[in-house]
Amino acid sequence: MAWLRCLGYAAGALIGWLIRSLGLSLTGTRRRIAWQSLGVLALVGTGIMLVLHLRWQRRLREALEMDQVTFGYISAVAVVTVIIFMLVLVISRLLRAAGRSTGRQVARVLPAKVAVVTGVLIVAVATYGVADSLLFGRMVGRLDATFMAINDEFTTDVPAPTSPYLSAGPESQVKWADLGRQGRVFIANAPTAEAISAFTGAEAKQPVRAYVGVGTDREIDLREEAALAAEELERTGGFERAVINVATGTGRGWVNENQARALEYMWAGDTATVSMQYSYLPSWMSFLVDGQRAQDAGRLLFEAVYDRWSQIPEEDRPLLVVSGESLGSFGGEGAFSGAQDLAERTDGALFVGPTANNRLWGQFTRERDAGTPEVDPIYRDGAVVRFSEDGRTWPGASVWDGTRVGYLQHANDPVTWWSAELAFHRPDWLVEKRGRDVLPQTRWIPIVTMLQVAADQMVANDVPDGQGHQFGQAPVYAWAHILPPPGWSDADSDRLAEEIKDQQVQEIG
Repeated sequence: MAWLRCLGYAAGALIGWLIRSLGLSLTGTRRRIAWQSLGVLALVGTGIMLVLHLRWQRRLREALEMDQVTFGYISAVAVVTVIIFMLVLVISRLLRAAGRSTGRQVARVLPAKVAVVTGVLIVAVATYGVADSLLFGRMVGRLDATFMAINDEFTTDVPAPTSPYLSAGPESQVKWADLGRQGRVFIANAPTAEAISAFTGAEAKQPVRAYVGVGTDREIDLREEAALAAEELERTGGFERAVINVATGTGRGWVNENQARALEYMWAGDTATVSMQYSYLPSWMSFLVDGQRAQDAGRLLFEAVYDRWSQIPEEDRPLLVVSGESLGSFGGEGAFSGAQDLAERTDGALFVGPTANNRLWGQFTRERDAGTPEVDPIYRDGAVVRFSEDGRTWPGASVWDGTRVGYLQHANDPVTWWSAELAFHRPDWLVEKRGRDVLPQTRWIPIVTMLQVAADQMVANDVPDGQGHQFGQAPVYAWAHILPPPGWSDADSDRLAEEIKDQQVQEIG
């Protein structure tokens, strides 16, 4: 509500300036009555908005099966709103005073109207310079150092792997310390052949996991990393497995464990997952600083693996799939020009929680079949590309044969539906019937909606599985449709979903 109050104040200030420019003004009793009326209107309006906000929050939390908000929540909203509003107001008035003061100085040598414009421009440029160099530059520098330290976080409680099928294991060219925090988590969490056998009831293999981190020197050469990742995949025997999964991670190098494990258990460990880290920054910061790097990483990694894979005799080649979640899906699309390219060079793909900036996702969504909604589109009858909210149902008119490319997405995921275009363009998902668990009261308001959805991204993961940016065990059901092994059944999917859910509880707890 703070930004809404600030926008309202800015609109009022603009209207007041226009009125004064026309030579109109209120004085004496009329001015006092106007201010008193405006104050009462502001208090009543604020109260009404708080009540409506509380009502919408309760309806939304009920739909998401979350705990209801308390009185303390409303109090916190009110306090934070006032603090932010006052802070923005003080900064704005200081800048206005600086502009006027500068304009008066310039007016000594230039005409008054020219001096006003010049003063505003000088203050604007100076403010930008200070914010960019002192505030933004230092903040980014400190955040960079902080996230680098987190990436280098090392503990001897988790030793380097001893399996030759894992990166940083025996004879690996990758050092355990250079994998980065998320890389070490990914390798350390690799399931054993024994664990998979216990689930399948038959002999299983140790899954291959090949991973390359950015190291500790902050020097990131994506092409070298991709080449090393392909070498690691070959050293660990990945090209001799039944399935190779080229997984693009998020900004910090995180790979969705549920996506990787689903394939590994489903195919009795006869799989290889390869990934590489392209940044040590969280996804939001990595995207802001250099969003192109994610796509470059996805493209270079796939090309390095594909080059080696294509040299294998066709009858001996493993199935080749690509995957990624969130910014990882944005990067995973980077190697492909469209649906046909995906169909020709892969045996399947799973992209979870795509961002609004995903190039191919955006193309498939815009070019969806007539009459299908933006939040649940059908692209060319679903011949190659399909969309699902739970991994179980994949709408499409035609039989889903050949290569299957699947997108898991939620109608209430702000990561998927936020874009800068929201500021001045009403999206189809707010014109059409609202998607699942999106309140009917949700309306498009210029600028406001863009800011609201942007703020929602900060809590997109603080919701139950199956909502927002949380997909839980949906990747299990998704892979069961996209690349099921022979004889796999719906009952097997249910069992595997429970198995992976139980493992998550054990790891967290």
